Amino acid sequence: MDLFTRAARFERPEAIPMTFVINDACWHHYPKEALWDLMEEHKFLFPNFQRPAADWMPTYLPVARKDAPYTDPMGCTWVTADDGITGTVHNHPLEDWSKFQTEWHIPDPNKTDGLYPVDWETRKRNWAELKAKGESFHGDLRHGHTFLQLCDLRGYENLLFDMMDENPLLDELIEQLEAFNLALVHHFVDNGCASMGYAEDLGMQIGPMLAPEMFRRYIKPSYKHLMQPALEAGIPIRMHSDGDIRTLVDDLIDSGVQVINLQDLVNGIDWIAERFRGKICVELDIDRQTVTPYGSPAQIDALIREEVSKIATPAGGLCMVYGLYPGVPLENAKAVMDAMEKYAFYFS
Repeated sequence: MDLFTRAARFERPEAIPMTFVINDACWHHYPKEALWDLMEEHKFLFPNFQRPAADWMPTYLPVARKDAPYTDPMGCTWVTADDGITGTVHNHPLEDWSKFQTEWHIPDPNKTDGLYPVDWETRKRNWAELKAKGESFHGDLRHGHTFLQLCDLRGYENLLFDMMDENPLLDELIEQLEAFNLALVHHFVDNGCASMGYAEDLGMQIGPMLAPEMFRRYIKPSYKHLMQPALEAGIPIRMHSDGDIRTLVDDLIDSGVQVINLQDLVNGIDWIAERFRGKICVELDIDRQTVTPYGSPAQIDALIREEVSKIATPAGGLCMVYGLYPGVPLENAKAVMDAMEKYAFYFS
């Protein structure tokens, strides 16, 4: 059983799982050699890192290519201003409801994950090979699988008006989208994934992006249906959301979420500790807005120590993740790495 699963199940992992993600845009905003040096120095965070050739650069995902708009299988066109940074949808294929089921149709879940074309048979063979070697794989719906997908299809304001107006076409669209997503869930769950992820941003800087009553009416029923196969299979359910989701958390837990990935300072460290410590596993998204880009290395160390000491338990229940984006001083990136490695063994 991997470290993450043991932490999620409160089965006394030997260390707190720590994930440090370097966004692809970083590779043309920082000297590559400096990032490679940091990766080599931090073996716990990057256990399998091998320095690539000097001319290496990442292959940017289609949704993150500057000057190359990408239209996904749902008909949404993504545009970004910087290679490596996921773009935003600049056209909404169902902005006009007259296109629903005439010009627009839900794609085939056996050919795509909703964002890119997928050869599911090849993936399933690869998963079987991993399992034969005693390794595991984790399942994930695309980020923004339900609420944000509806925003991308209709437009944010249109979607909120649809909810307020109780537009029956919205119910029909949600039904189709849920069936599509459920088929994707079965691709992962039926092939024995170690966990199942349902990432979707629901929060703003203060409060959620939709009223809790609208979440319960339109989004939560789909969440429950999409999480049910993993629940029945005994597979840990992970859910990520940026922003302030405090008024939605009880509904997320009720839907089936067992590992909650949320931002630390936006929701409040003390609130997170009081609400979850020892009860629900937290995958804490370490601050990217104030302390790590603008604070000192000492302040970064203090932040991560505080979070570990307040939320972790000897039995588990805490994982931590940090995403490095352009603009963070390299000395601060190093401080985050240092602290994550040091406090990973806080209870050892």
